Amino acid sequence: MKIYFLRHGKAESRSVWQGDDADRPLTAAGEEAVRREVEALRAMDLAPDLIVTSPLARARRTAELVAEGLGLSGRLVEDERLAHGFDAGRLERLLAAHGPAESLMVVGHEPDFSATVAELIGGGEIVMKKGGLARVDVAAPVAGGGELVWLLTPPLLGSR
Repeated sequence: MKIYFLRHGKAESRSVWQGDDADRPLTAAGEEAVRREVEALRAMDLAPDLIVTSPLARARRTAELVAEGLGLSGRLVEDERLAHGFDAGRLERLLAAHGPAESLMVVGHEPDFSATVAELIGGGEIVMKKGGLARVDVAAPVAGGGELVWLLTPPLLGSR
């Protein structure tokens, strides 16, 4: 299975945002950057069987932009397991809940994604920047059971 880990785009600063952190939105520049990244994803012919997003506003909006841009809005679902605290155990339960797929994109947060990718590949230091995308191939979503195929930074995806 191919698992694509997409960290949400640039969100409003915690120091500026007055509301609940779960409602903290993408900035206008963050939305524009995600739209540019979608162009790169289209050029890569990326079309996961399912896109699963954290329910937090910044991740959900990132996932919506990606799904719309790739013509995959019907393949977008929200899952609470992608909120804070996501790890390989939650990934395993998420996969069991959403059925079999050859490829899956998860949209979520740091530091969870860096730690989960590292856990899946058996260690190492991974840094997922806002808007960054990693592909990990797994036979089973267990610690050490995956291979990091690539990790793309936002500039490589056309974002600044």
